[in-house]
Amino acid sequence: MNQTKRVKERFNNPVTVLLIIGLFTIIFPLYMTVVIALKQPSEMTNTLGGILSLPKHPSFSNFVEAIRVTHFWSSIGNSLIITVATVVLCLILHSLLGYVIGRNMSNSKFYKSAYFYVVSGMFVPFAVLMMPLIKQTSQMHISNVFGVIILYVVFYMPMNVMLYAGYLRNIPIALEEAATVDGATSWQTYWRVIFPIMKPMHATVAILTALAVWNDVMTPLVIMNGSGMTTLPVAQMTFQTQFGTNYNLAFASYLLALLPMLIFYVIMQKQIMSGVVNGAVK
Repeated sequence: MNQTKRVKERFNNPVTVLLIIGLFTIIFPLYMTVVIALKQPSEMTNTLGGILSLPKHPSFSNFVEAIRVTHFWSSIGNSLIITVATVVLCLILHSLLGYVIGRNMSNSKFYKSAYFYVVSGMFVPFAVLMMPLIKQTSQMHISNVFGVIILYVVFYMPMNVMLYAGYLRNIPIALEEAATVDGATSWQTYWRVIFPIMKPMHATVAILTALAVWNDVMTPLVIMNGSGMTTLPVAQMTFQTQFGTNYNLAFASYLLALLPMLIFYVIMQKQIMSGVVNGAVK
């Protein structure tokens, strides 16, 4: 009797209902994306039933055409270069800055002010910086992949530094003191003791930064415009014209772009969840 009551309470829990609704909001768009990507344009109708119906003759021709139209391999190559370089630089530079600020902000007004100054960058919208950045990158001759990488490292510094500084509160300072007693320098202590311990937070920062960079359209669009190089999200804009959108090719291309980040997330999800939880607990 008690077990039946517990099961009933579990399924009547409002949180369970919210989770089911949230799951549906994720599965339904994914279902539509897969179905439309496998359909031919002739199977698309203006009725809701026609859009939601399964393809009569599933075909991968849309994927082949999407690869051709978007110059998929060169576009995804540029996206991979920008994403990987940005993630590596963020892990190195932002973890260092987060370590220095996180270990000193409780005892120093300077570092505490520096922390709030860096974190305040999250409240500055890209639209405000867009025109000055276009002019500056052009004058510095970095309106290319290199310039976009530098901008990404700066843009995601506030969030990443906040995550690293919060995570460091869970790492006992006694570990660093013991390393110092053993004769380790500050650099050796950081790279051999602290940096490996922050592995869960590295995974969190890596996936959050990679997802943001991989899906970003505006920055490479305005900075790399005219350079002859495009990222995959920018190349996918060719499916949208003033006369309409080729949804079959667009959705096929979106699925192709989704796979690398999906695989990365599945591999790193355990470390990501551990880093988010530990970083949120003081």
